[in-house]
Amino acid sequence: MRLICGLDEAGRGPLAGPVTAAAVFLPDDFPLEILNDSKKLSEKKRAAAESVIKEKALAWAVCSVGEKEIDRINILQASLLAMKQAFEQAFEKLYVTLCAPSGTGKLACDFSILCIADGNAKPDIGSAKNITGANMYGAHIDIVCEARIKADAEIPAVMAASILAKTERDRIMCDYAKLYPAYGYEKHKGYPTALHRKICREIGPSPIQRMSFSY
Repeated sequence: MRLICGLDEAGRGPLAGPVTAAAVFLPDDFPLEILNDSKKLSEKKRAAAESVIKEKALAWAVCSVGEKEIDRINILQASLLAMKQAFEQAFEKLYVTLCAPSGTGKLACDFSILCIADGNAKPDIGSAKNITGANMYGAHIDIVCEARIKADAEIPAVMAASILAKTERDRIMCDYAKLYPAYGYEKHKGYPTALHRKICREIGPSPIQRMSFSY
């Protein structure tokens, strides 16, 4: 059995806040018609799709890497780290769901995973044995990861990951807007709009500013 895990991130371009990534495993009977690249969906449709994905996915996870770590290791490495963390959490959920021990102490859950990351770079996923005790009961799980440009417009699991990453990051930035109302994060979500740049120049960077980015 081969499963596909979609990986995508939201927040590489902003001047403030975290980068957020999601990992999603979809079942064969998932309603694909609700999916698309998150950037092509309205906020209302993204929210509706998010609920269905979280309810029906075989497994999913969302992780964020904050602005200080982005400044320390750069935005690309932070994006890949968030994808890696999301995959590891989703994989562990999937493993528990598919590989619950039987009375014999053996698992009938030999399968492979193809991780598809949107873009031209892929996270260092590693093998199952480095993520969880997957071999404890004799399971054999092969994991391969590849990067595909525009996967968020072509691969359903990646579309789903893009939706979860986007909706989660938007929520985070709206929460920050309440802490730092002068910056208008609820409007631009930290992206480099003219308004965001103007505010930063006038009153200085906010506590969640990416200082390695020019504003």
